[in-house]
Amino acid sequence: MNKLYLIIPLILTIAFGGIYMQHTRTAAAEKQQVLAAKAKADADAAAQKAEAERQAKADADKRESDRIAEEKKKEDDKRAKWDADSKRIADDTATFTATAAEHAATIKKLDAQLTALRVEKEAAIKANFDAARDVELARIQKRTAELEIQRLVEMVARKSGTTAGVAFAP
Repeated sequence: MNKLYLIIPLILTIAFGGIYMQHTRTAAAEKQQVLAAKAKADADAAAQKAEAERQAKADADKRESDRIAEEKKKEDDKRAKWDADSKRIADDTATFTATAAEHAATIKKLDAQLTALRVEKEAAIKANFDAARDVELARIQKRTAELEIQRLVEMVARKSGTTAGVAFAP
């Protein structure tokens, strides 16, 4: 029995060693497969990350170029609108300046006509006043002449001794 105590543990140790070695190789192979799978997954993830970064950079570059193009287009549109407005304002200014010059000439002509008409009006008023004065002077002279005739008729009647019954109506 003494040998049995030694042989059984030795056989079990050798059997355990064999199982342990087999298990270690299997575990090492599985670990290697896991590490390879992890390395592959890491490489795939890195590739995907690099691809995503490349796409993100490309998208960012595209957006940046689109933004720059849009800003340039807006600036060009703004400049074109500014130029169009400036041209329209210049054209309107020229048109209104020409119209103002025409109106100024018309005003000058009408002022000259107005001055001539005022002179004519003053002349007409003076002529009317002179005519009215002449009419009044003629009436006064007529009245004076009638009074003179009445006075003479009365003087003649007094000298002749008779009174004249004729009276002149004014």
